[in-house]
Amino acid sequence: MARLGEMLRRGLFYLLVIVIAIYALFPFYWALTTSFKTENELFGRAAYLPQTWTLKNYQYVLRDGGFLVALRNSAFVAGTTAVLSLMVGAFAAYALGRLRFRGRMLLLYLVLSMTMFPAISILSGLYTIVREFGVFGTPFALILTYPVFTLPFTVWVLTSFFRGLPAEIEQAAIVDGASPFQTFRLILLPLLAPALVTTGLLSFVSSWNEYLFALNFTITNPDAQTVTVAIAQFSGIDAMQEPVAEIMAAAMIVTIPLVVLVLIFQNRIAAGLTAGAVKG
Repeated sequence: MARLGEMLRRGLFYLLVIVIAIYALFPFYWALTTSFKTENELFGRAAYLPQTWTLKNYQYVLRDGGFLVALRNSAFVAGTTAVLSLMVGAFAAYALGRLRFRGRMLLLYLVLSMTMFPAISILSGLYTIVREFGVFGTPFALILTYPVFTLPFTVWVLTSFFRGLPAEIEQAAIVDGASPFQTFRLILLPLLAPALVTTGLLSFVSSWNEYLFALNFTITNPDAQTVTVAIAQFSGIDAMQEPVAEIMAAAMIVTIPLVVLVLIFQNRIAAGLTAGAVKG
């Protein structure tokens, strides 16, 4: 009887996992199949698989010079933002996680509170800053503003990891004659590799997918727009057409780099998300 109950619980657990997986993956599956459908089939009877597989939508997207420029801009902006967030966030997290000074916890919670503001509420202020710096209508406007939401997350996560490192490691380095910067760069940072990969990748994904700032700060210069803005402005292959299939094809092309990055760094991402969860 106990064995039957255990089998029933396991069966229900796996059934729940399958339902959640289908719920999470079905939109991606539908977008993928839609990207291979023809125009007539797309607005005809709904089908789970294309009756006629076509690459015309992908050819249209890849032949669009504006989309390729936007793809390059997204890679530049997201990569630069992730690197800057890690560089600045690592130093800030080290100070908040390893040093003791008055107001440390207040400052840490202040950093966390920065992530609670809706993007639209700070848009006007950032718009003024971007105009004052003279980078409006360029990718540098996004590099200047994206750390507003990537940096607080990076600092908060890395701070918890710095706290979890044994103090004996730092003390041993000081006894061996290492300077504080050498200890930070040569000893502590390598130990935080999983956390750096995790936070860096999440910062990259957030910047890659961002739309509101990209639309408002590059609206006057199509050559500076990112893929999220370029996809929203697709006009389609034919006149008076709703470019659903082309948008889905572009979405698949934009998603591929993120999937590849996650597959490459999946082990480090898992380690970074779980390390420090249990303190001994």
